[in-house]
Parts: sequence; structure tokens; C-alpha cells
Amino acid sequence: MPGSELYEKFMALHTRDGGLVMPNAWDGLSALMLADAGFEAIATSSAAIAATLGRLDRRHEVTREEHLEHARLLGRLTGLPVNGDFEDGYGDMPEDVAATVEAAVESGLAGIGVEDTSGDPDQPIRDFDEAVHRVRSAVDAAKGRIVVTGRTDNFIQGRPDLDDTIRRLTAFAEAGADVVYAPFPPDREALVAIVTAVAPTPVNVLVSPSDKVLTVAELQHAGVKRISLGPLLYTHAMGALEQATKALRAGDLASATTGMSFARVNEVLARGMN
Repeated sequence: MPGSELYEKFMALHTRDGGLVMPNAWDGLSALMLADAGFEAIATSSAAIAATLGRLDRRHEVTREEHLEHARLLGRLTGLPVNGDFEDGYGDMPEDVAATVEAAVESGLAGIGVEDTSGDPDQPIRDFDEAVHRVRSAVDAAKGRIVVTGRTDNFIQGRPDLDDTIRRLTAFAEAGADVVYAPFPPDREALVAIVTAVAPTPVNVLVSPSDKVLTVAELQHAGVKRISLGPLLYTHAMGALEQATKALRAGDLASATTGMSFARVNEVLARGMN
């Protein structure tokens, strides 16, 4: 599918009534299971990819090429639009961000996120002008071929400044970002303030505000257009594995070996081969 058509298809999911729930996969089977469940788009998770490779979730711990290869796999198996959780665009300079966007387009991704994180523990959030310039560079490179999400990590980097968060997200939208995103606003009121300030630009939310996990319907009522889950489906699965290992250590083979049958695994995998 040409990039512009893929863009329109993916963007339409954001602008319809209710928007979309966009879960994050971490391997081929998880992606196929999400497709089998009826989800219309999926995303990568930089944290989950890193964990599957035995790495910590740190800046560029997964390389751009590794991430692109992973995203291509998810798209090829499922045929769904794939949004790339591409950290800061894999580079310090705006032209690096533009190159990453171009590579994502060539890899068939439907969307890509660009964060304002710096990787510098002393100043984890980039200056306002630099952050906006980087999003604008991503938009210019996208040329309507891939959905660009502008993201500020103020809240998760210990900067609980709602006014600055709204200022950044508004500027990202004005720079042409198709979607804006600030993980874990403190509460529903802050979330509604963000949605109102950037309207009509769609807002992504990672599960919920910090203070309470809301339902999908409650988030939709607040005006959210896209709900992602980051690494939380992955950690949910790993929680089940941890319980199984504890049962196994206790000698309880029955509890340790319940779950999806391998026949079901093969059934889901076979769909990705068609």
C-alpha cells in the first residue's frame, strides 16, 4: 500500500467517533494474537523490545535498524497499520529525526512517535524550541505518508508542569504533528485540559492518568482518540510466567503448565503465513 493511502487509513482510525485502542506487540505471536482479537492497528514498544533482547529500556538500547526490522515483522505478519515507538527519533539533530522518519516510511510503518527526551540525566527534556524543531522536521519528512506523533515526557521525567506540557503539545500540533501525547498526566482533569487545548488534534493516552485506571469508555468520554498500552501487555504476560515458575519450583507441574495450547499457538501462527 502506498504511503499516502496507509496514512489515510491509519489517520481515519483516529478521527472517527471513539478513536481506537492500539495495543503494543513484542513479537510475532503477540502481534498475531492482537490481530486475531480484532484490533485494527498495533504498535511497537521500545521497552518491551529491549526486554525481549535482554536489555534495559534506555535511550537507543535497541538500535534503529533493530526496531525497524521488528516493526516490519509485525506489519508483514498481521497486515495491520503499525505505529513505531521510536523514542527521540534516533538522533540528536533534526536531520537525524527526518532520516528515521524516511526509513520508517520505506519500512511500511503507518505511524511514528518522536519524544522530547534527551538522554541526558541532568536535563532529560530538550529545550522547547529544539523539541518543536525536531517534531517539525519529522512532519516535513513525513510528507503525509506516515502519521507523526509528537510526545513530551515531562510527567514521566519528574517535571509535573501541566502548563509547559500543554505548551509543548500545542506547539507540536501547530508544527504539523498528527497526534500528540504526554504519558501519565496526573489525573482526569489534566487529561481533559490537554485534550481541550490541542483540539482538534487527536490525543494518545498510555492506559490512563496516573491516579486511576479508567475504562476505555471513560477515556473516550474525556476526548481521548487513541489508547496505547506500552510494555504493559508484555509485563502482564511475564507476570503469568513468573507465577508459573513459582509453581514449578514448588513442584506443581499442573499449575506451571496451564495456558494456551500449542495447537492454538500453531493456529494463530498459521494465519500469519497466509
